[in-house]
Parts: sequence; structure tokens; C-alpha cells
Amino acid sequence: MQSPDTTTASAAAARGCPMHAAAPDGVRRLYGAEAEAQPYALYEQLRAEHGAVAPVRLYGDVPAWLVLGHRENLEVMRSRNFSSDSRNWQAIRNGTLAPDSPLQPITAWQPLVALTEGTEHSRLREAVTESLAGVNRHRLRRYITRYAVRLIDGFAGEGKADLVADFARKLPAFVVAHQLGIPESAALSVGAAVSDMISGGEAALAGNQLVVETVHDLVESRKLQPGDDLASRLLAHPQGLTDEEVRQHLRLILVGALEPTANLIANTLRMVLTDSRFRGNLSGGQMTLPDALEQVLWDHPPLAVVPTRWATCDIEVGGTQIAAGDMVMLGLAAGNVDPVIRNDPDKPVHGNRSHLSFGAGAHECPGQDLGRAIAETGIDLLLERVSDATLSIPDDQLQVVGTWMSRRLTSLPVEFKPRRQAAAPPAAAPQAPREPVQPEAAPAPAPAQRRSWRFWRR
Repeated sequence: MQSPDTTTASAAAARGCPMHAAAPDGVRRLYGAEAEAQPYALYEQLRAEHGAVAPVRLYGDVPAWLVLGHRENLEVMRSRNFSSDSRNWQAIRNGTLAPDSPLQPITAWQPLVALTEGTEHSRLREAVTESLAGVNRHRLRRYITRYAVRLIDGFAGEGKADLVADFARKLPAFVVAHQLGIPESAALSVGAAVSDMISGGEAALAGNQLVVETVHDLVESRKLQPGDDLASRLLAHPQGLTDEEVRQHLRLILVGALEPTANLIANTLRMVLTDSRFRGNLSGGQMTLPDALEQVLWDHPPLAVVPTRWATCDIEVGGTQIAAGDMVMLGLAAGNVDPVIRNDPDKPVHGNRSHLSFGAGAHECPGQDLGRAIAETGIDLLLERVSDATLSIPDDQLQVVGTWMSRRLTSLPVEFKPRRQAAAPPAAAPQAPREPVQPEAAPAPAPAQRRSWRFWRR
């Protein structure tokens, strides 16, 4: 049975593919400067060499499988033969994963909805999804509008802005912090801390510590004085989560909501400003903002790779034999450009939500509607206020940094005609303390507005 650590470079050599970023045995590394600089090129090389599932190496030359095919990703997501519980991993069971491995913080098992299976997963999933369903959608849009207008007013009079630093990263921080129950005064510092955690740099530990302290204080506060927020709903949920479980899931929601939503906003704004497909279609009235968001989710998923699946038995996927206990990573970005389903990656994908960006199956992202609402409402307001925005630098000078798991746009400098401040939206009524109640089911979403925007071309 073939295993990632026994595959050699013979197949690649036969096809004449360059073996950059390769481990000593010839298997390509998924990390490092070369691999992270051009990940899509690496995915296509792996696809050409191995097909829908490829052997790769992670930090410390740890062996793993990367799923490249769209259909095969869905198969792994939906099959009970693959678990999110890392205690199934051979490297954990055998003790061969180094204690200081960079994979430890990502894969170490915790009693979280993202890392559990069976009845325990069902219990935690019910608490999280029903607590999220308790979000009032009309009030949510009001708060998104309130914070978006405030941020736009902060730079509208200047005639220039960095839409990543001044808007894309701040708006989700304000909105998500409010929904969780975190004070507005702490929103931006918590958002910056989460960003530090994701970066994996020297500030990661300090960022994690700030987030841990914030959710600890939030839980203690809401135990004494419940409010209309996610922290209170998780504490009051009939599934009876412990205080520690509530804290861990609030931390998970922060990490899972802030970075992906910020990336979604930034990448959508970049496409609208620079991509001829969207400038032409939007100005011609054929492309709507929801269409643009979906295109970004196809082309630039917030997470490129999800390394949290392990085979529970010997099994074949995409013609590749995988052994029980092997790590099997979901290649969301690679699956979204699988030529089997997208023979022309430059062609816009209209009205198609079958991308892999939010996952599928039992572990599908439960908060995707919140992220979509923040992105769509915020971008809608921004484009209405500064519809003449143009890039201050050439598109090819924009910088993207990232790791083997995700990539982010570092800045998006724009110029536009200075505006006066908009009239402040009415303030929402203060939220009085309430008795804990069980969250109600979410109402059916209203049909999406189909709006078109006319943009000046550079």
C-alpha cells in the first residue's frame, strides 16, 4: 500500500516536471518560500504528477496527503472513513510528531466542534449552530451599516485610503466582537490579536494570550449579566456546555470568522477594482455584488488547505491508496480550480455556490452566513460612497503574503474624490440584560437583492 513517505520523484521526472520544494525522498514540500510564493502552480504540478490526491511533506518532513480534486474533497468531507479527531493520526499514536512541531497548535486535539466526532460533535454542533441562529438578522445589518459608515467616514474626507487596513480588517472585528458580546473598545485589539495568531510569527503566542483572556472575562461577565449575544446563548444552551467549552468555542468563532471575512472583503474589493471581467460585467449591469463574492470564494478561498482529517481505515480515494492513520488534508483552493469542473478558470462562475470554501458534510462552516452578510453589506456601502475609487499603485505591485494554509492581501491603496461625512445611521436600542432563553430557529433568508454598480475604469 502506497504511503506519502514512500513515494519518489520518478513520476515527476518522467513528466519532466521541476522538483523544486522537494524533500530528500523527492516528495514535494507544501511549506517554504518556494511553495508558498506560487501555491497554485504547485497544485497543478502535483495534479500532473499524481492526479486527484498527492503525497506531500509538512514541517519537519511530516508525510501527508493533499486532496486536489473537487469531487475527492467532497468525498473526504462527507465520508465517515475520515475523522477530524487527530488522535487517529499515526504520528500522534506513535509519538513521532515532535512536541515543538508547528503542526501541534493546528492539530492538537481539543473538545471542540471542529475536532470531535459522533455524539460529542452533535452536542457541540447543536449548541453552536442554534446560538448562531439566534442572531437577529435585521439588527445585524443595522450594526454592519453603523460600523461601515463610521469606518468610511474616517477616510472619506481624505480622498485616499488603504482598504485592507482601514476597512477590510476593521469591519469584521467590530461586528463579530459585538455579536459575541465583546466590548466595542476591545474589538480592534482582539482583531489584531487574532491576526497575529494566524500569522504564526513571534507575536502569535501573545495574540493567543490576549484572546484567551478576553473570552475568559467575557464568560465571567455574561454568567453574572446575560445579554443578547453569542456568549450568553452558549452559556444558556440546553446542551449544558461547561464554562471552558464556551470559552474555547468563542475563541474558535473569533478565529474562524475574523480572518476569513477580512480576506473575503479585501479580495473582493481587489477584483472589483482590477479585474476586467468584473469592471466590464458590473458596469454593464450583468454582474452583481453577490456574484462577485462567489467568484472570490471560487478563486481565493479564505483557507487554502484544511489539515484536520485522518483516515480511520485503509481506503482508496481518487485512485490512491491511503492507509489508516494517515493525515489527509482538504485542498480547498486546489479543488476549486479542478479542471474536471472548471475547464476555463478565467470564465466567471455565475450563481454557482458549489465551491469548497465553507466545506461540506458534518463539519461545514456554521457561521458562513454571518461572514457573507458582513462582506456584502460592508462592500455595498463602500462602493456606494466611493464609487470612483481607483488603485494608487499598479495591480502587479500589490503584495500577498501567506503560509501553506492561507494567503492575505497586505494592502489595497486607493484614491478618490474626497467626500463629506454621511449622516449617522440611527443608533440601535441598548441591549438590556435578559433571562437566559433558548435561541429560536433562524428565519428563512430574504431573496438577495440583485444590484449593479457602475465603476470608473482606471
